[in-house]
Amino acid sequence: MTSNLFEKLPDDKTKEHFEDLITANNVRIERIVSYGQKSSEDFWYDQSEHEWVIVLAGNGTVEFNNGQKYTLEQGDHLTIPAHTKHRVSHTSTEQATIWLAVFYSD
Repeated sequence: MTSNLFEKLPDDKTKEHFEDLITANNVRIERIVSYGQKSSEDFWYDQSEHEWVIVLAGNGTVEFNNGQKYTLEQGDHLTIPAHTKHRVSHTSTEQATIWLAVFYSD
C-alpha cells in the first residue's frame, strides 16, 4: 500500500498532529503536522530514544536547554541524542510544518 506524506493533512489547525507510520523493535517513524504550535515555556522533551528529525514543509525552531536554537527549513534535519532536553519554540503559522521524526535506540 502506498501513501503520500503531503496528502491527507489534518483539517484541525488548533492542535499539532502526531501519526506513527512505522513501529518496530528499535525504531519508530512518525509524521508530525504543526500549524503554529510550540512547546510551552516550562516544558522540555527528555526522551529515552535518539531522534532524527527532518522538516519536509514549512519551518520550525528546536531549542535546547543549553540555549542553542536551530531553525529548520524544508530539507533541514537534526539529530537529537537521547536524554537531550529540547522543545519546539516556533513553527510556521503561514503553512503546515510537516516533520518526519525517526526515533531509535542503540
